[in-house]
Amino acid sequence: MSVSTDERPLTTTTTAARKDDDIVRLPRRTIDKLLIGFGLVAAIVFAAAGGLLTWGADFAGDYVHDELSSQNVFFPDEAALREEGRADLVKYADEQVTNGYEAEAYASYIAGHLEGIADGKTYAEIDDRGAAQAVVDAQEAGASEAKIADLQATADELRGQRDSLFRGETLRGLLLSSYAWATIGRIAAIAAAVAFAGAAVMVALVIAGTVHLRRSHA
Repeated sequence: MSVSTDERPLTTTTTAARKDDDIVRLPRRTIDKLLIGFGLVAAIVFAAAGGLLTWGADFAGDYVHDELSSQNVFFPDEAALREEGRADLVKYADEQVTNGYEAEAYASYIAGHLEGIADGKTYAEIDDRGAAQAVVDAQEAGASEAKIADLQATADELRGQRDSLFRGETLRGLLLSSYAWATIGRIAAIAAAVAFAGAAVMVALVIAGTVHLRRSHA
């Protein structure tokens, strides 16, 4: 005698039930609360970032203004600027250098003067020490007084050019550094405005989400 068994496939209902057991379902109310919480955190972060950026922008602006004002640097009058061929700086005539834009403009004014001192050379390119050594060598070699005087005049001229270029380039570098700090301050101010705008948008979304949550689950 033989015994046979029939294999019965799982019913569709049983398979669907198992699939449903694997799905994690979140109530709509929970999702709304999560989104509102995320929006609130984002609004706080944006607002804090905006406050810090505003502080940085104010610090940079005040620092640049105070440092430049203490130097008492003024642009020449309009007639002098036009005579030097700097019509581009006429709008700053007789003004004191107190902000980044004026610092950059005055640095440009200094650069124009420096170019005419030693045919465009920088102070590091002027060999005043070599000229001074040439005077010593001439004296030790018993050169004539006229020769020594000529060499000394050349050494004095080069030393004067080097000193003038050093002072001018130092001042120009300080002015451009002030301009850089002022630019960073302006960028920080723009970023602060964007951060505050983002905070305002997130606050509006949080309020809208809260109102929707209350209405839909009233």
